[in-house]
Amino acid sequence: MSPLRLGKRGPGTTSAEHLSEQQRRIVWRIAALLLDYPTGQTLDLLEEMTAAAGSVPAPAGPALVSFVDDARRMSPMDLAAHYVETFDLRRRSCLHLTYYAYGDTRKRGMALLRFKHAYKAAGVTLGDHELPDHLAVVLEFAATVDPASGRRLLVEYRPVVELLRLSLVEGGSPYTHVLDAVSATLPDLGTADRRRIAELAAQGPPEEEVGLEPFAMDPLAMEPTTQPGIGGRR
Repeated sequence: MSPLRLGKRGPGTTSAEHLSEQQRRIVWRIAALLLDYPTGQTLDLLEEMTAAAGSVPAPAGPALVSFVDDARRMSPMDLAAHYVETFDLRRRSCLHLTYYAYGDTRKRGMALLRFKHAYKAAGVTLGDHELPDHLAVVLEFAATVDPASGRRLLVEYRPVVELLRLSLVEGGSPYTHVLDAVSATLPDLGTADRRRIAELAAQGPPEEEVGLEPFAMDPLAMEPTTQPGIGGRR
């Protein structure tokens, strides 16, 4: 995976700084839904997601619409199979942000605490169903609970978001569009970010199986603020 392929914003596109907070939250909300396993409930919302994304300027809004268009061309079974193959079976496109640096090692537990503390400070009740660094959970938190704290977590893991995006580009996955949209809500990559991406790409996630259950959380505990036409997280 070459860092030379890191994305840059093209002429005429809107940088993260020029998106309003509401527009960023719409992107994060839609991306959170799309990066969760594609259930029938999610697929029923695709038309409403397209309408909501239409209020967001390029590149984020059109990128989300592009993914929805691709998803509509696939059968629900094919989309679900592609999701599992892409995110569950490939180590380099894992949706758990701390996995890239720590794999399933003991050091990862401390990294997960950073997310857990952010959720706790915002009054989010933790449960046992999902680790708190899952990108869909972080995006849901940023969109519906605490935009400032959620954005800080996303910016902190900006190199990982880009590494995931690059993995999806190389795999030719339509989910690339969703990561394009998320990236458009974050600051441009700096020199340190690019160096970190190269390091993570070269090293790969370390291996050491340990239990991580104490750091899990329940995404259903998040009470979302309502975006027009888009329901709560399953």
